Amino acid sequence: MDLLEEYRRATFFFESGDPLGASKLLEPIVEAEPHNTAVRQLLARAYFNSAQLKRAETQLRALVEHDPSDHYAHHVLGRTLERDGRFREALPHLRLAAAMKQQPEYSEAVHRVEQWLGKSETA
Repeated sequence: MDLLEEYRRATFFFESGDPLGASKLLEPIVEAEPHNTAVRQLLARAYFNSAQLKRAETQLRALVEHDPSDHYAHHVLGRTLERDGRFREALPHLRLAAAMKQQPEYSEAVHRVEQWLGKSETA
């Protein structure tokens, strides 16, 4: 198997709106190259976009463990936990990403989860 060609195919699938197809192509690449963060990140995003949240979480936790300063991995992990309804677990990752890199998307996610948690605690 030509891993680079498979990665290119997976990227095409992902960008064409087929995250499930992309994940099927990426899984054996991650197995063959477990330390390739670009492949693992794309696999995590493919899982997230196809609502395979537990699988996305697993990949993202591996990325964060490998590089705790990866703001994007923290953000997507936070978004994955948020999407799974695990707001308290999501917030630290979202805050950390926002502190590491000033991006509107990061700040908006923090605000959204803080708002949700504030509303749930007063309900």
